[in-house]
Amino acid sequence: MHGVVAHAEFLAPAYDTLRPKVGQGGDRMKAKAPKYQVGDIVVVVMYGTVGTITKVHQIDQHYLYEVNHNEVLYFETSLQLYDEYSGVIVDTEKLDIEYEFLIGDVVYVKDYGKELFKIIGHRTEIWRYLEDGWEDVIYELTRLKDGEWLETEEEDLTLVLRKYEMDQFVHQLLFVHYVGETSKELEEDMVQTALLQLEEKQESESSLEFLAVSIVDELLDIYNDYKILYEFFKDPEYKDMMDFILESLHEHFG
Repeated sequence: MHGVVAHAEFLAPAYDTLRPKVGQGGDRMKAKAPKYQVGDIVVVVMYGTVGTITKVHQIDQHYLYEVNHNEVLYFETSLQLYDEYSGVIVDTEKLDIEYEFLIGDVVYVKDYGKELFKIIGHRTEIWRYLEDGWEDVIYELTRLKDGEWLETEEEDLTLVLRKYEMDQFVHQLLFVHYVGETSKELEEDMVQTALLQLEEKQESESSLEFLAVSIVDELLDIYNDYKILYEFFKDPEYKDMMDFILESLHEHFG
């Protein structure tokens, strides 16, 4: 205790030199110390969840607290020290789910041969029991040739083409248009290279045909976007892009 008292006596003069005199608002202006410190284990009262204070923010005379590096900030009244909390504690679990396939990817499905499917969605099923637990990732797909809907687990899928690879081909077509007529040879080389990459990934003409349909759909979507822009703004550059897309469709997929 003697050491604590000595420490207080050492700080007192410095504090007094900065503190306004009583009568000048000194008591009202005295800084309020934060109730919780970084490292304190607290309970978020609203949810009954336990966390650790990772940062303290001060706004005017109020303190806001970051818990477990979360972006949500809590007022002091929203928290309570874990040792002082008498309510019900809710167990929580943080999961990091890695998806092998992404929405838009083209895949083969087990027992469906070389028929092509496009991933349109996915969900994660979380299973927990007293002594066991696991997670299942379920993918929703549509068959390219007829739109038939299907759902299956991750281990039943084989990647054929990433969504970004189809997008890359479309973007190459659009990019070379901006290069200009002086780079016609470059345009032909890029397009042929992109098509060759698609062909090398396929084992049958029917598979390539369905992939071509997907690319055509992408181009038509872009065409419709430019059409809307042209009708609204009447900018000839939008009309020029519309014409280019139609020419590309005719040249490469006609």
